[in-house]
Amino acid sequence: MKKAHKLLCILGIALMCCPFYTSAQKQKKPFVWQESSTDTCLHFGLQREMPVFLNQAREQLTFPMAWQNQPKKTKYNKWRKAARQVVFDCMGTLPPTTKDFDCKIVDSEDRGKYIAYKVELNISDWERIPAYLLRPKGEGKFPAVLMLHDHGAKFSIGKEKVIKPFNVSEAVMKDAESWSVTCYDGNFVGDFYAENGYVVFAIDALFWSERGRKEGIDYNAQQALASNLQQLGMSLCGVITADDIRSAEFLQSLDYVDKNRIFSVGLSMGSHRSWMLNACSDIVKGGVAVCWITNSDQQMSSENHRNTGGSVYTMSLPFIRSYLDFPHVASIACPKPMYFINGDHDKLFPLKGVLEAHETMREVWESQGAGEHFRSEIWDAPHFFSKGMLEESLKFLNQY
Repeated sequence: MKKAHKLLCILGIALMCCPFYTSAQKQKKPFVWQESSTDTCLHFGLQREMPVFLNQAREQLTFPMAWQNQPKKTKYNKWRKAARQVVFDCMGTLPPTTKDFDCKIVDSEDRGKYIAYKVELNISDWERIPAYLLRPKGEGKFPAVLMLHDHGAKFSIGKEKVIKPFNVSEAVMKDAESWSVTCYDGNFVGDFYAENGYVVFAIDALFWSERGRKEGIDYNAQQALASNLQQLGMSLCGVITADDIRSAEFLQSLDYVDKNRIFSVGLSMGSHRSWMLNACSDIVKGGVAVCWITNSDQQMSSENHRNTGGSVYTMSLPFIRSYLDFPHVASIACPKPMYFINGDHDKLFPLKGVLEAHETMREVWESQGAGEHFRSEIWDAPHFFSKGMLEESLKFLNQY
């Protein structure tokens, strides 16, 4: 009995010492609902396609991989390699590189100083596509330009926007000629470069022209395509960039091309493609980017009418903003010669964001003693590639 009594005493003391057996718990008051005469909920989660937490989300974008955010002792080339890898990681899975372009000439046209070729080639191990190739007459080696077409929500033509098509339907020719006036001041910019001694190559980005939708053009289908690619672990911007890299590799493979003078030129989405290509591949040695550069602070604004999906997927990589902003990615091209042109009344790219992006990039080039290779200008122009811009772009590339 004495042992039992002692055991009960010990047990009682233990229970009293346990954290779940306290006098405070004994006296715990029942939960009482708090009433309020003020409604503190918004009762909506987004406005103008932006989440209600837009400002908070923008504030947390610190871009830790930007060159400006690296320790002072960081070696530039080490950062460049790491930043480029981040860009590739954000692209997702890419179509496998082709082992053989197997380029075949389908048609040709003599244009005086140069020959225009319609060709077919393997752009990857998964896809064979048509393209235009312009070759100056005479003996090489020639400098070369990868001519990158714009978006423009005009999907019936792609490569035909920048190189004058031939032996095509009346509808395609009409679209191409009209577009050259609307966006390029009446010029086929690829032909202009060919007349001035450059080999020129242009493909259709996925979703445009002869790589378009079998069922017919549908603006909303580009968003569906982007979503489907993401379900496959890919991204539309990544596929477009990979195709542009392969295009540069194709130019490099031509024995009449000067491999030290391969450049890229583009308007709008073509501008984005131009600086992305220079950031991602050193086969291209510089480029011209007309009317597409900004920063996320201006891009991700409720006043920016471009944030409705659609075309944005062609120029945005999943999760890249967690590491790098647009001008940070473009800065991976440093120390190559790059020429950025924007219009002061471009409704798609407010001037504030453009100027801030220019300054961000200039800092990088100057930090590497390559300030003379970076050129940025604001022209009295809308979202447009004028004849004057075209002539200046040629002068710029002719220096290198």
